Amino acid sequence: MIAVEARKQVLRLRTYVGLGLVALIPIIFTISFKANPPKGRDLGFFDLTASGINIPIAALGGESAFLLIVVVSLFAGETVSGEASWGTLSYLLVRPVSRNRVLGSKLAVAAGLALVATFVVPVVGLVAGTIAFGWHPITTPSLALLSQGSALGRLALATVYVAWCQAAYLAFAFMLSTMTDSAFAAVAGGVGLGVVSQILNNISALNGTSYIYPTHYLNAWQDLFLRHAQTTEMLRGVILQVPYVVVLLLTAWWWFNHKDVLS
Repeated sequence: MIAVEARKQVLRLRTYVGLGLVALIPIIFTISFKANPPKGRDLGFFDLTASGINIPIAALGGESAFLLIVVVSLFAGETVSGEASWGTLSYLLVRPVSRNRVLGSKLAVAAGLALVATFVVPVVGLVAGTIAFGWHPITTPSLALLSQGSALGRLALATVYVAWCQAAYLAFAFMLSTMTDSAFAAVAGGVGLGVVSQILNNISALNGTSYIYPTHYLNAWQDLFLRHAQTTEMLRGVILQVPYVVVLLLTAWWWFNHKDVLS
């Protein structure tokens, strides 16, 4: 069932559009900063002339706040509602396959595509950055000098963390996908959750509650690139996603199993 769903999703244009968009940003970063290197101090991860490894780090930070949320919501929001809008969902359920298996396969493929999209960012950035700026140790914003191997290990961990931090948006878009026949509404809901979360997280009057918003610990992975790597905030970010994922997916399962599918 998962193989069938994966084949179906891989053949869709929106899959290539989504992956193409996340791959394009690191390339744009590379070309822009190669043509016009940043000047001055306190450039953070955008001190890109030092090493090509800085490119994927900067791109991961630049894309995780919005574009990855859009792409992840796109993959999750069209899973069930897309079938409904095409009128194929009822035919899919006629087959001797339980609704739980249908949902499970669709969720697994959507999560897999979201993971692939997240890893595309550092992989493309690493290739483009190395070609443009070379393969050298990196200097982090805390002025720590990291070897190539150490930087790559931390980058891999950061990428896994960023992928997990998209879980709330994926789960929300997936839940909405089981509730509506409009793929656009489901995708917009996932993106909207990310936008609203970031807005509320940046309102100083709400600082007392900011730790409950799914974007609050989104950039905690940057602590890996301090002189002495820190993971405390990352652990909190991992735990924060759990209740969102559990509640939203349980709601999706309950709703779909009690839903009259007519489309």
